[in-house]
Amino acid sequence: MSLTVAGKFPSVLAGAMTEFQEKLREQHEKSMHQELETLLSTGSPASTEISRKDFDGFKKLFHRFLQVKGPSVDWAKISRPPEDSIQPYEKIRAKGLPASISASLNKLVVVKLNGGLGTSMGCKGPKSLISVRNENTFLDLTVQQIEHLNKTYDTNVALVLMNSFNTDEDTKKILQKYTHHRVKIHTFNQSRYPRINKESLLPIANDLGMSGENSEAWYPPGHGDIYASFANSGLLDQLIAEGKEYIFVSNIDNLGATVDLSILNHLMSQPADRRCEFIMEVTDKTRADVKGGTLIQYENHLRLLEIAQVPKAHVDEFKSVTKFKIFNTNNLWISLPAIKRLQEKNSMDLEIIVNPKTLDGGLNVIQLETAVGAAIKSFDNAMGINVPRSRFLPVKTSSDLLLVMSNLYTLDAGSLTMSKKREFPTTPHVKLGSSFTKVQDFLTRFENIPDMLELDHLTVSGDVTFGKNVTLKGTVIIIANHGDRIDIPAGAVLENKIVSGNLRILDH
Repeated sequence: MSLTVAGKFPSVLAGAMTEFQEKLREQHEKSMHQELETLLSTGSPASTEISRKDFDGFKKLFHRFLQVKGPSVDWAKISRPPEDSIQPYEKIRAKGLPASISASLNKLVVVKLNGGLGTSMGCKGPKSLISVRNENTFLDLTVQQIEHLNKTYDTNVALVLMNSFNTDEDTKKILQKYTHHRVKIHTFNQSRYPRINKESLLPIANDLGMSGENSEAWYPPGHGDIYASFANSGLLDQLIAEGKEYIFVSNIDNLGATVDLSILNHLMSQPADRRCEFIMEVTDKTRADVKGGTLIQYENHLRLLEIAQVPKAHVDEFKSVTKFKIFNTNNLWISLPAIKRLQEKNSMDLEIIVNPKTLDGGLNVIQLETAVGAAIKSFDNAMGINVPRSRFLPVKTSSDLLLVMSNLYTLDAGSLTMSKKREFPTTPHVKLGSSFTKVQDFLTRFENIPDMLELDHLTVSGDVTFGKNVTLKGTVIIIANHGDRIDIPAGAVLENKIVSGNLRILDH
């Protein structure tokens, strides 16, 4: 008798635990809903209406967050995508273009993700307003590219900026300068979600305000929010009514993400019953991209796998360049009617990214986020296109900025292309030390940008400055130890050199 009780005991206990966890989940959810209602009661009618829409999305995300346990993928079910699901760009390009691409361009809208600040590069305000080339900002280059398309093909490609509450006001002020350009510009705002206390799982905000002690209480919930906020803004319906069919979405700091006519033509030339609703541009992984999301086949669908979803035991395997050979550039082509259909059915199931943060005062909070590319599994006939590396040119650091400001690239109508004088198409590997992190400091350390056409690798550390017309070739390593300073003299040619110690050049 005692044996059978012992046998049942674990399952009885497990049942009780599950019941307890379920009750706890319900309690967390109930408390969250009460807190959100309290927050809504503190705002003006206009701000309350916007926040209510935002909170509806947040509640769905929070509900799913409470249900999910551990990594969201079963590693054993992962397989490589079928051969035809990721096409080489050359194959797409080889089809050629029709006599007129204008009709296809008129059905396209360019969307730039413009929610980020320039803080990581030591700049105030939106990142898109940082000057990257000949006094042109990311936003200037984007407008020039689209205006060039519209003038060349006599089309009407619109630009849409997805702003966040961090960037909206500053961006709107600057947009006035483009009123006489041949580009129609729309903006909409990403949702504003409440950061939650890691322990209590409740919002840390006291009211709907964003100043004072509430300044750290809110966050934009990752670019996966584009689908809901685009629909909520009314812009999705407006663009469909204007006859637009596809959006080309990319990060505004990716200078390689220009409208590609071959990919657009591929989308538009599919038979109506096999219309491709989602294209993800991927490119070959290098050692620098080991953390980038990759495409896998999972339960008969193409799926984006991010490093945050990988069980700890498999992280090294995920980073391997041999098993997962490509990564997501976040250049995406998506059908507008398909977004509308999936939003209306509420059937876009994006994996949750739990992003832990420690605020300035030491409080531990979590942000619940989603990624725009994670929706690939919900769209029909989705595919990847393996594009050249040149379509992925993000500027995240001052090291990236040095590359795009240099003679490695030529600028034409807002587009950067690798200089024909560069003998091999790969970009040099550049690592600038902490003295160069802030754009202001970076600019004061270069009298002008060195000639880097023949550079393979550059590492600079410590207090280093560069005079005019310096040339860097091969592998150059410059290290000024603590307390030392190195001034590279004007006109210097450094080829396969290590420079260390102290080199001061003072005006006579």
